[in-house]
Amino acid sequence: MTADSEMEIKEAFNRAQKGHNNKAKLVAVLKSRYNKLEDKTLFHEKFIHYLKYAMIVYKREPAVENVIEFVAKFASSFQSSSKNDKEGEQQQEEEDEEEEEEDDHPFLTFIFNFLLESHKANSHAVRFRVCQLINKLLGSMSENAQIDDDLFDNLHQAMLIRVTDKFPNVRIQAALAMTRLQQPQDPDCPTVSAYMLILDNDSNAEVRRAVLSCIAMSPITLVKVLKRTRDVKESVRKLAYQVLADKVHVKALSIAQRVTLLEEGLHDTSEAVREAVKTRLLPSWLKHLDGDVVLLLPRLDVENCSETALEVLKAIFTNMPEEEMLKDRVQLGTSKLIPGDALSCENVIYWRALCEFVRAKGDEGEEMLEKILPDAATYADYLQGFVRTVPVLSEAQRAEFNSLEMAMRKEFISQQLIHLVGCLDTNEEGGRRRVLAVLQELLCRPQTPASLVSLLTEKLLSLIPDDNRRIQMVAEIISDVREPIAEAGPPLDGAQERRKQIKLAEVKVRILEARQALDDCIAAQEFSNAAQFKDSITELENQRNLVLQETAEGSQPVDRESDPDTLLRCLTMCAELLKQMNIKTRIGPTLSAIVSSLIVPCIANAHPAVRNMAVVCLGTSALHSKELAKAHMVLLLQIAQLDEVKIRISALRSIIDLLLLFSFQLLSEKPVAQATPASHSPGGQEEEEPMEEKGDLAGDTAQSILQLLSEFLDGEVSDLRTETAQGLAKLMYMDRFSSAKMFSRLVLLWYNPVTEGDTSLRHCLGVFFQLYARESRAHQEVVGESFLPTVRTLMNAPATSPLAEVDPSNVVELLVELTRPGTLIKPSANHEVCVHDSMALRVCGEILKDQTAPEVRLYAKTLNNLEVSANEGARQELHALLLEVTQVVKDRISLRAVEKVIDRLVDSTEQAEQHTETALQPLDINADEFVAEDPSKSVKKPKRGQKKTPAPKSGRKGSRRAESSEESDGENVPESLPRARPSRRAKTAALERYKLDLNPLIDQEANTS
Repeated sequence: MTADSEMEIKEAFNRAQKGHNNKAKLVAVLKSRYNKLEDKTLFHEKFIHYLKYAMIVYKREPAVENVIEFVAKFASSFQSSSKNDKEGEQQQEEEDEEEEEEDDHPFLTFIFNFLLESHKANSHAVRFRVCQLINKLLGSMSENAQIDDDLFDNLHQAMLIRVTDKFPNVRIQAALAMTRLQQPQDPDCPTVSAYMLILDNDSNAEVRRAVLSCIAMSPITLVKVLKRTRDVKESVRKLAYQVLADKVHVKALSIAQRVTLLEEGLHDTSEAVREAVKTRLLPSWLKHLDGDVVLLLPRLDVENCSETALEVLKAIFTNMPEEEMLKDRVQLGTSKLIPGDALSCENVIYWRALCEFVRAKGDEGEEMLEKILPDAATYADYLQGFVRTVPVLSEAQRAEFNSLEMAMRKEFISQQLIHLVGCLDTNEEGGRRRVLAVLQELLCRPQTPASLVSLLTEKLLSLIPDDNRRIQMVAEIISDVREPIAEAGPPLDGAQERRKQIKLAEVKVRILEARQALDDCIAAQEFSNAAQFKDSITELENQRNLVLQETAEGSQPVDRESDPDTLLRCLTMCAELLKQMNIKTRIGPTLSAIVSSLIVPCIANAHPAVRNMAVVCLGTSALHSKELAKAHMVLLLQIAQLDEVKIRISALRSIIDLLLLFSFQLLSEKPVAQATPASHSPGGQEEEEPMEEKGDLAGDTAQSILQLLSEFLDGEVSDLRTETAQGLAKLMYMDRFSSAKMFSRLVLLWYNPVTEGDTSLRHCLGVFFQLYARESRAHQEVVGESFLPTVRTLMNAPATSPLAEVDPSNVVELLVELTRPGTLIKPSANHEVCVHDSMALRVCGEILKDQTAPEVRLYAKTLNNLEVSANEGARQELHALLLEVTQVVKDRISLRAVEKVIDRLVDSTEQAEQHTETALQPLDINADEFVAEDPSKSVKKPKRGQKKTPAPKSGRKGSRRAESSEESDGENVPESLPRARPSRRAKTAALERYKLDLNPLIDQEANTS
């Protein structure tokens, strides 16, 4: 190779650094020079020589990125030209020969071999550039490009190693490079396995995003992509929904997967994720269904997930023009009603969602609402007619799937039609009265399904604003429903009666014959035949009992006074009434009569559903009367301990609500004045009592209730345990009681592996801890007092206990963070003793009790993380205790941690003294003028290359995970603080100053050589 060729390579690399240069032209010029050379070895060496200058730079400099782009285009141009030559050939054999030639192109093979040799370099910059070049080279090849099998295997193995690299940027480029190396049809493909492993385990969000963007969809990988929609990072969740929208057909997902995706996506905490679902996922699904919204609804199971379907429809309506909404989607007739025979679950839910969406617009949607909904009186008659068609199934009909399915479908349609009552214009008196009359008639009708009673009552009460009128209306309906009906069923004619008697006689004769045969088989010791006769006797006896029951039902009147279905219907109406009433409305004579005659007797009913609804009604009614609450609190406590789980939970909720409203004073005969919380001394010793209550408790009864709730926390019933934990969290947050031991119990319950699957419990407690500790200083003191009992419990837990698996350092870290003074919503202005001061004194006292205990090292680490206040007395006392600790502790690690705390205390004391001396010195007037003349000189800047003095750190150190996350390049750049925007000239000057140029390095190397 001549010197001119070397200069051309150097010039090409120099020009490639400039973004404005035409890289295609540079590639063409350099390629023509390459093709003219006979010996291409020296060209390869010089090309790699100049490429290495760019490969040692890790930062994403524009010049380096341009060079990498140029190299990728130049190398891939040989494959492209071979492809173009191949397309010009006519015969298949000649095409195969051309493919073999292009697979073995010397320059492309040389570049790949060089990159494969360099991927194990010690420099992370080189590894990053190697993976980046391989990614760009493979991406620049045509879709039908082929490479040598050995080269494919070598690239595959190298990238599989690099996806486990220490640096996230290297892993990102390696994952992107393997995009064209994956084989989704092969269940054992190592690339797909590596992708799935990264999605599950990689700690860097940008690496997971890179894998999501390039992973191929298959039944195996689809599950992993669906899991990323619940990722902890917003950007990963958003990209997961975008990938599902672009790569996955709606029919490839099951109904449960579709519903879960939409339900979680539309309720995501991030606005960007919600917008991705609305603007990317839903339009993509509609595109697969030719834009028909009604066709999407059967794929969402609207009968079981009606609320999700409503949210989906309203999200679609947001971006849909008015003409599309009214485009014959619900088959409305001239009367603005869907014909009864055309009603389906899909079109009725669409009708309801459309009406609610238009009504939510207010005055803007009135005109459109009139086009899709009739007047109130017409709709009331339409609703009444359809609800009457809902069949009442007998026991035999319930066993038939088709009959049961038809009845459930009609009940669902009826529910949606009742919901539409809320969209009607009831300002006109005649229409409103007609709607009230229809709703009242449907509630009194015995054939109305029980699933519609609560909804009918809700809509009826929403039309009556006055609570007294509501009570009177519901009382009248309950009276009509409970009125005893003495009418017997329709009389049987003579022929039917004779047929029943004949059938009964036949069954009795067959029973006698079977019993005789059974005795004969037993006597002959034919036990197999005897077993068959015994089974036939059982069937015949069941038939006889059924005939007798039908005869008895036809002759006895129906007593609705004690009928369970009637009682449940009345209690449901009563519960809905109490829920709709204003909390300030007192219990009047009418409600008192309902409580005494209906609710309280049903507490002892034999049917669990009736008892449960009666407990709900009793607890809700007690919220309106303190006397009623006092009278029935003991009954609710007994139910919470003795009945079925569902009923116990209802009673527990009622107890918690009553305690939240009336406090524990409800249990005392005389009101107890609330005492002010006692101040906690820093060195106070904690009390060793079974339940230490710092708030206002009403005697032994309150202690018994808390003891009962504490026992529920230890129970095996997860639902009851979750409800109890939520109730205790509410009571503590509302300052109904204050207990460090109870807080410690909740913390241990949160960390207990037994509750790992209880997401509701963990979510509730996780939110409660943050809110409770931030609310006030008194709450932080409770958290501080719970520190030592919690640590003791964990350290003393036996090996068989689930708490033995909990890491105590994590629990300590949580309690320290909760008690930091800076986390308070309203921090105190005066420099008083903070909670960390008292915690430090207690920890020192615990260390001095037993210097050889295994938790001493944990306590020493905790002392290092505490923020001691500026209170001089607390500092001196803590300093004295720390000096005493250093004399008795023998463990080196613990001793070193304690000495750090002492040094920090001494340094802060000296700084405070210097600050005080400076403040006492006389002021210099000229100093202010000097600072005003040149503000920049007031700040002493470190010299270039000199390390800046780090600011004193507070709290725990930043994790390595955060550092690795920040160094990865991507869209998740941390948002900087708002600052003044510099001018365009200033930005250009800054870019020119810090822009990297490879030319000096190349020239320096050339001169030295």
